[in-house]
Amino acid sequence: MAAPSICVPGQRLGRLDDNTTSGNGTYERNGFIYSSLAGYLESKDIDDGKKLVEVRTDTKKNIVPSVDAIVTARITNVTPRFCKCIMLSVGKTPLNEPFRGMLRKEDVRATEKDKVEMYKCFRPGDIIVARVLSLGDAHSYLLSTTENELGVVMAVSEAGATMVPISWCKMKCPKTMSEEPRKVAKVQPQFLQYSGT
Repeated sequence: MAAPSICVPGQRLGRLDDNTTSGNGTYERNGFIYSSLAGYLESKDIDDGKKLVEVRTDTKKNIVPSVDAIVTARITNVTPRFCKCIMLSVGKTPLNEPFRGMLRKEDVRATEKDKVEMYKCFRPGDIIVARVLSLGDAHSYLLSTTENELGVVMAVSEAGATMVPISWCKMKCPKTMSEEPRKVAKVQPQFLQYSGT
């Protein structure tokens, strides 16, 4: 199929027939395939000798965390007053460059904030889902896990096994059966798609 390598919305990319099917970033109308995005044309072979036509954009280059966005992050450092982390994705979009985040003691839980012990909520290496509160100091975003759906979604035990949540504040190692404290996220289906980074 002869088509331009760079497309704009509404541009005709080619004829729709038995050997060609439209994919992401395209739509079909009157027997033709059109671009629904500004981006780059990709054509690849799929099952039964068919060709899949798609338009892709390089949105990853431009995405930055915004206030109220849900982000996935890896904890890098835990102190009594806050945790430092590296953000890995915003929503379902992986970040090309990691952004730094900070989770303060008062932003961990909605209740009993004065009783929060950071090391009982997070450990270095934990993967968390958090909400962006604001752009804090030194280019580090302030994050929050006060909602039930936010917190640790993946943690590795001291024995090296991926732990399973057993309550909102504990995870268990399937190898040693030992329990470790965490601020566990009540994971919703929409978070599962991008929390296993």
